[in-house]
This record gives sequence, structure tokens and C-alpha cells, in this order.
Amino acid sequence: MASKPTTIDAYLAGLDGDKRAALQRLRKAIKAVAPQAEECISYQLPAFRLNGRMLVAFGAGANHCAFYPMSSRTVADHEDALKDYDTSKGTIRFQPDRPLPAALVRRLVKARIAENGGGCRK
Repeated sequence: MASKPTTIDAYLAGLDGDKRAALQRLRKAIKAVAPQAEECISYQLPAFRLNGRMLVAFGAGANHCAFYPMSSRTVADHEDALKDYDTSKGTIRFQPDRPLPAALVRRLVKARIAENGGGCRK
């Protein structure tokens, strides 16, 4: 990517086909759970913001794709479901040809919405 993308579409356009397809599926799964979430770029990554709060992000590395629940608690709480993926505090890495299942993404996004207080500011 020569220039910094300002939209998720621009970010995805700069990726190889397999990574772009995997991240597009991830984007679709996120939007299905949080259709009211606003797409944005945060820390040069595609992200979603719900009621002013960061919800989740995703991106592509040199050798993998990643989903960022932006919460070490969410990753820890779903440790069993994530056992087949490389994880760290707030990151879930996966191969483009083995994307995260949509059902798992839905669970993670719902957990983040709940963690953010249902997406409502208090």
C-alpha cells in the first residue's frame, strides 16, 4: 500500500486476493452483528466504532490476517473457541485460506458489544 487508506474499501483494495476475500468475509460477519457500527480506520487498520467507542478491528500482516477484538478479556473469555488460532492479548491471527468462522466472529463481536456496555454511552 503506497498511501495510507482512509476507508475500509481502500485498505482492502491494496491487498492480495486471498487476504482481501478473507477480510471481506470478516467485515460482513461484523456488520451482520453490529449493523449500526460505523466503519473507520484506526491505527491504520479497518475498524468499527459503536456509539463513539471502538468495537473491533482487523488487518493483514505479511503472513497472516488478524482480528482485533480490542480486548484481552474477550480473547481470554473465548480461549477454548480460539484454541486452533494463534492469539495474544487482543489479537487473533489466522490464515486467509482458513478464516475465522462467522459464528465465532458473531460471538466475539457480541461479547465486545456487551463489554462496551451494550454499545451505549453512560
